[in-house]
Amino acid sequence: MRRLRLPFLAASLLLTGVAADAQTYRWTDANGRTVLSDTPPPGQARQAARVGGKAQAADNLPFATRQAAANFPVTLYTTQDCDPECQSARDLLKARGIPFHEKRIENAADQAALTALIGDVFVPSLQVGRQHQRGFNASLYEQMLDLAGYPKSGK
Repeated sequence: MRRLRLPFLAASLLLTGVAADAQTYRWTDANGRTVLSDTPPPGQARQAARVGGKAQAADNLPFATRQAAANFPVTLYTTQDCDPECQSARDLLKARGIPFHEKRIENAADQAALTALIGDVFVPSLQVGRQHQRGFNASLYEQMLDLAGYPKSGK
């Protein structure tokens, strides 16, 4: 009987490792039931999210930061000649460990998009979820990030 346990244990560990490497999805179906599956959700699924797999395992951000980033992504609008204010904005975001996308305003289309967002072309500008701040103001940036649920300190 002991001989069967060792191969069984080895096979179990191997299958567990393969399962842990697989992508997992969670969504709410049309009937309101929460579904966990290794296949992507169908088009009519609500509240779909990846809950496992390599992409998330590689992400070493704290849970609160990942959660805030998923709900309230951060975009910093800059130009090439926007120092030192843009650098101060970058430094604030990096000091807090905030994952952010920096959008450089380089052409008329970029300018039009920023004008639609804040009313004119003014950099740096910060967007946190649907909220935005024109110009660099450290205390207002901090307040927006706090309200979005980002931790006060980095990793």
